[in-house]
Amino acid sequence: MNILSNWLRSYVHGITADDRQLAEDLTLRGIAVEGVHDLGLGNGHLFEMDITTNRVDAMNHYGIAREAATIYNLPLAPLDTALPAAQPAPNPFSVQIAPEAQSLCGRFTARVLRNVTITPSTGQVAGFFALLGSKPISNAVDASNFVLQGMGHPTHAFDLDKIDGGIVVRLAHKGERLKLLDGSERTLEADDLVIADHTKALSIAGVMGGWDSMITAETKNILVEAAWFDPVSIRRSSRRHGLHTDASHRFERGADLNACPVANALVAELILQSGGAPEGELVDVIVPSVAARTANRHPIALSLRQVRRHLGTTLDDQPGQSALTADLVRQVLTALGCTLTEAATNGLQPITSNQQQTTFSVQLPSWRLDLEREIDLVEEVARVYGYNRFANTLPTALPVIAHPLAAAESAVRARLLALGYSEAISSSFASEADGAAFVTTNRNQQSTPHGLIALENPLSDEARLLRPSLAPGMLTMLAHNLNRDVREVRLFEQGTIFTGSAEQVVESPSLSLGLTGDLPPTRLHNAKDAAVFELKSVIESLLSLFAASVDALSTSAASALAFSPDAPAWLQPGRSATALLNGAPIACFGELVANQREARKLRQPVFLAVLDLDALYRLPLRRAAARELSRFQAVERDFSFTFADAVQWRTIAQAIAALAIPELTRLTPVEIFRDAKTASAPAASVAPAGHYALLLRCVFQSTQRTLREDELSEWSTRLIAALSALGGTIRT
Repeated sequence: MNILSNWLRSYVHGITADDRQLAEDLTLRGIAVEGVHDLGLGNGHLFEMDITTNRVDAMNHYGIAREAATIYNLPLAPLDTALPAAQPAPNPFSVQIAPEAQSLCGRFTARVLRNVTITPSTGQVAGFFALLGSKPISNAVDASNFVLQGMGHPTHAFDLDKIDGGIVVRLAHKGERLKLLDGSERTLEADDLVIADHTKALSIAGVMGGWDSMITAETKNILVEAAWFDPVSIRRSSRRHGLHTDASHRFERGADLNACPVANALVAELILQSGGAPEGELVDVIVPSVAARTANRHPIALSLRQVRRHLGTTLDDQPGQSALTADLVRQVLTALGCTLTEAATNGLQPITSNQQQTTFSVQLPSWRLDLEREIDLVEEVARVYGYNRFANTLPTALPVIAHPLAAAESAVRARLLALGYSEAISSSFASEADGAAFVTTNRNQQSTPHGLIALENPLSDEARLLRPSLAPGMLTMLAHNLNRDVREVRLFEQGTIFTGSAEQVVESPSLSLGLTGDLPPTRLHNAKDAAVFELKSVIESLLSLFAASVDALSTSAASALAFSPDAPAWLQPGRSATALLNGAPIACFGELVANQREARKLRQPVFLAVLDLDALYRLPLRRAAARELSRFQAVERDFSFTFADAVQWRTIAQAIAALAIPELTRLTPVEIFRDAKTASAPAASVAPAGHYALLLRCVFQSTQRTLREDELSEWSTRLIAALSALGGTIRT
């Protein structure tokens, strides 16, 4: 909503802070100002406000002015409700609330104005409307809108001469027809609350007025109405008829019962500025049972001890003395509209304000329906005092215990962020089609959508299941980026997946990775394959954070990792794999199959990985160990071999590790050449069909001495023999 700073200041005189400081101070107290716009020419600023739904009292200028007055400890100007002397009424105007409607309409005020003049608005109303960008209609209609913006309570003006008899607030007759101010004609239901006269409905109560009783240029006599309506009833009618108005927005969130006569008087005063006079006294009908549960609620006991216990230490505390004094509590809550009375000790006498045991009996203001308990009042004290003025301490009564998986989750998140992946969050629901398609069963096994958890009351067809996999949500997020011309995307999500049955839901932590974009080729992989191997390396990197077992905390779990070409059906055959940790599947990764990519209208290849965090988190985090760097020079030796495609890198690395050469500190595949795939490579480096050429670099280094040439020759001979035993052919 939009608020004018000059309008605010007209209610609170003496604010020394400029408009930007005022906006910041309000925001720090929970009355968020999201934008400040200079209106120029001495007109102040326009505040773009974001008021939470529980603070309907602050959805107006006067309510926000009350907050400003509380913050700066300044008086709030009272609303002027004085009216000209009323003419005597030959017959008092009749207002009735039907018995079946008394729980829905708690108060109804009506005031008759005679001999009014309908003119365009001028003065303050026209000026403020121009600054707000509101369209003026006439002085009578604008008066109602002005009061709504000013003090927040909805009102309505009827053409009195079009009312037959008096007002009856009742439930509509099923099938009853009513033409509204927007020109639409509505068929009413039996639970629609209406304001009617003795023959017909005049308006949908709290939502919109009727066409037949609206104010026109010929109107001479007006009935001003201000009432309180039940939030649930207004919400039901508003939703049913598709009408969301400024009035229904306030009533749905809980209006102030005691604001009715004030709002009525303010509207009448604005209309009468152009001529006319009130007739008779204000008609004010109140339903006692509604008043008892809204405006006349029982007081709440507030203990100063509880205020200090919950809020703790402030930055303004003095040694042995808290800044949260009884006087401060009284000042804050009184400014917000509460009435505080110090409770008596054992019924004898009030205790003094400076004592720790001070207890207040707090009568709540009628406009703060969100205040219900003692803790709500404690929060109000903290909010107005300023959250930024409290020390950063933890409550001693609530020990903080880290979640058992917190360290592991943090390590995984930090590693993925370091690898260039951004964290994302997707929906916890999935469609039946996605639930059936994205199962982790491998292609050579039966793929059935068993264990899917269906919702009894789904939000839509796309959210019928609790997600059994993070893959569909990751694809949705990748598509969201691609559809907005973000061509290279790296995302990850740590979340929960759901399997089992409706009677016994199994929740498991899972990790999904999403990758798409034009990745450059490397010395080991061409551009087409780079994404697949990047996901493989990310999985290896994550497993390197964890120990292979509790007994080998210094040994990486990645050392026990193997890869199988088998993978789920939603990954492309030949361009995907399953990672096996100690022989059990822990992750799958690869390129998304074409039919799934086309179904989602993805215009470029997409690569996914899903990792079983439940299995990973059973492993302990690897213990970091530092070792002394060698003072002696390292020696590099390169070996070039040709291997059959069936020989995997893991087999080569294991064969070299079996040589048990302590001085072999690093083993790196530098380049790979293949037959037809390396047309740009030198002819001499191209391997025969079905083979690949591998350039292998070994680094030898001792921590005790400088290595001798005869040692290097011996190790090279052993290494060549081991690789030759695998079917490798040394290349010259």
